[in-house]
Amino acid sequence: MEICPKCGLPEPACICEQMQKSSQRIKITTDRKRYGKIVTVIMGFDSSIDVKKTAKQMKNELACGGTGKNGIIELQGDHTKRVKEILVKLGFDAESIE
Repeated sequence: MEICPKCGLPEPACICEQMQKSSQRIKITTDRKRYGKIVTVIMGFDSSIDVKKTAKQMKNELACGGTGKNGIIELQGDHTKRVKEILVKLGFDAESIE
């Protein structure tokens, strides 16, 4: 069994990702793209967070399209009301989300 070099726990019980998620400063905004389309922009992710995986989980939960790259997630449509609760469900700290 592999041991995590950061936390010293076995890989299946590793808590490094949860610790990283609680130390984020995440900001949720909306932006108007081409042809007046609105997108929800979520930024402030650390490089240790898998943004693509997080974006995929959020797109599945919200049933919308979007992308995740360079530490920024863009979701098609205005989802500002539901994004915070989904991020908390994914393990991010509620106080660090604006």
